[in-house]
Amino acid sequence: MSARRAPRMAVIPEALAVLGVAAVGAEVVLGLVGGLPAAASGAAVLVVAALLAARYIEGADAVDSNDGRKVRLVGSREPTLRYWDAAIEDARESLSGYELHLRPLLQRLYAVRLAERHGVSLHTDPARAASIVGAELWPWIDPARGRLTPGFSREPDPALRQPVPDRVIAALVDRLEQL
Repeated sequence: MSARRAPRMAVIPEALAVLGVAAVGAEVVLGLVGGLPAAASGAAVLVVAALLAARYIEGADAVDSNDGRKVRLVGSREPTLRYWDAAIEDARESLSGYELHLRPLLQRLYAVRLAERHGVSLHTDPARAASIVGAELWPWIDPARGRLTPGFSREPDPALRQPVPDRVIAALVDRLEQL
């Protein structure tokens, strides 16, 4: 299987000729005005600029999305391990604890893993993401499903007080590792 390469911009010979003529003209002007030291300094600047341009053009394949910008998959810093421990404990205590703490963390990890390994966006291509994650685990991380949060009544919904089974948490982590 051959590696897929990003399309490269064609180097237009006319543009290179214009740049070459401008560089030679600048060197002549520097030599006439400042003498040999100015011409040597100008030549050094031109060589460095040419090397930087060549390095940029050659390295353009290594940057995601082919436009020179970095792709940002995670919007904020990673939480500490202590926070993960607390999020798992909250999920083991109640469904509302899962929805409030662990689900957003898992969604972030699934989004990154799906994007990195499969080229699929959790948010913009949920059908493909669901087929990769699996139908049994998808409802637990589906971003289209709203959070199940308790209302402002004095008696919270009894379903939200039920703990998330350990087997579900383990299955979510196992599937994440498999992706």
